[in-house]
Amino acid sequence: MFIQIIGVGKLKEKYLVQGIAEYAKRLTPYLKFQMIEVADEKAPDTLSEAEVEQVKEREGERILAHIKGEAHVIALAIDGKLYSSEELAEEIDRLGTYGTSHVVFVIGGSHGLADQVLARAQKRMSFGRMTLPHQLMRLVLVEQIYRAMKINRGEPYHK
Repeated sequence: MFIQIIGVGKLKEKYLVQGIAEYAKRLTPYLKFQMIEVADEKAPDTLSEAEVEQVKEREGERILAHIKGEAHVIALAIDGKLYSSEELAEEIDRLGTYGTSHVVFVIGGSHGLADQVLARAQKRMSFGRMTLPHQLMRLVLVEQIYRAMKINRGEPYHK
């Protein structure tokens, strides 16, 4: 199985980079993993709704350029389905079992995801109604993917 996470913006915080690298290393016995960063659109802090949509569209184009046609896309969105760790493990296992060996998780920038990215996604997943920094979500997501692999293999998860 090949799992990618596509996120908007470059991670600058050392602790996030190190945490993601650690979980990426832990994933190597289970699957091929790749983290892709696409440039965020530079914009002032205050934007009109139309300008926000333009920012999301430009970031969305960059995201879509990295998604292969056969990929199963799961967009992280606040209005998405809530999964427990076990349910996410089942979903990943089901995808791999029934021929979807390439899964892409997409994390938008500070303004969210463009409509064209949401339209490309087969599923939307939420980590709750709270807003979390999109950079932190990358670490949380890669940890949950690792946890899913441990669950699916019946292996203990060492905390």
